[in-house]
Amino acid sequence: MAFIDVFNGDADGICALLQLRNAEPRDARLVTGVKRDIELVAKAGIGAGDVATVLDVSFDSNRDAVLAALSAGAEVFYCDHHFAGDVPDHPRLRALIDTAPEVCTSLLINRHLGGRLAAWAVTGAFGDNLDGSAHALADELGLDDGARATLRRLGTCINYNGYGASLEDLHFRPAELFERLRPFADPLAFVAEDRATWQLLTQGYDDDMAKAAALAPVRATPHAAAFVLPGEAWARRVSGVYGNDLANREPGRAHAVLTERADGSWLISVRAPLERRTGADELCRRFPTGGGRAAAAGINALPREMFDDFVQQFVEFYTP
Repeated sequence: MAFIDVFNGDADGICALLQLRNAEPRDARLVTGVKRDIELVAKAGIGAGDVATVLDVSFDSNRDAVLAALSAGAEVFYCDHHFAGDVPDHPRLRALIDTAPEVCTSLLINRHLGGRLAAWAVTGAFGDNLDGSAHALADELGLDDGARATLRRLGTCINYNGYGASLEDLHFRPAELFERLRPFADPLAFVAEDRATWQLLTQGYDDDMAKAAALAPVRATPHAAAFVLPGEAWARRVSGVYGNDLANREPGRAHAVLTERADGSWLISVRAPLERRTGADELCRRFPTGGGRAAAAGINALPREMFDDFVQQFVEFYTP
């Protein structure tokens, strides 16, 4: 028997697991990866008698591996907010899945735990660009403006750290970053006490975003804008958070960020307009390796020859 924690390497996945493992301490084998590495259950080696927790990766993308784990005799707790498809009724599967656009996995775990470590849920929600939901929970906690700003920056930087074509692109491997954050039940205590990790995250984010700010869109309308990032490590790191930043600056417009991969294909992040958080997953699932949720979705490897087709469909999709 083994305990296994499977989680997305972004802010939502990490902050969800931080809540669970502070509330329910457990020595578990960690299985994670870069943000776009979502077919994680098959990599976990879950067998008979194992107890697996799976956080913030689409059930639809992991269904076969989950069914195999259940058939082998494992117990699985699955919590997520992405498109799930059909979720089986199984005595050893406990699924907490909600795809509403205003929730994320960190908020679902906060609900599951009755708010025991809610500041980490606020951090995860900010990292997932759910500012309204994050502020609503911060109101319940009575957090002042300074605390909210710090948690928002922390969530953004944890999220930023998860993006890259490979683990080598990242400042911290997600499992390592989780372990650095794990000792702190309060994220504000982490910021105050682990200055080295905090400064590396924030300085890296600021430097990379300054480069992205100089870019002009390759296609722009009042309703949609597409940006291309070069095939460099800094660009791969900002490919997701840059889309969030664009969405926050122009909440009435959809945004797509396309980053060139080493093999010539495109890594794509799509953000629906914040004023209408719908359709991003529907659009991305039209293309190979596409998926996500209604407000924010992506394509892991769009064939190079489909670039023009994607941009055209993206603009048309979000044009009233």
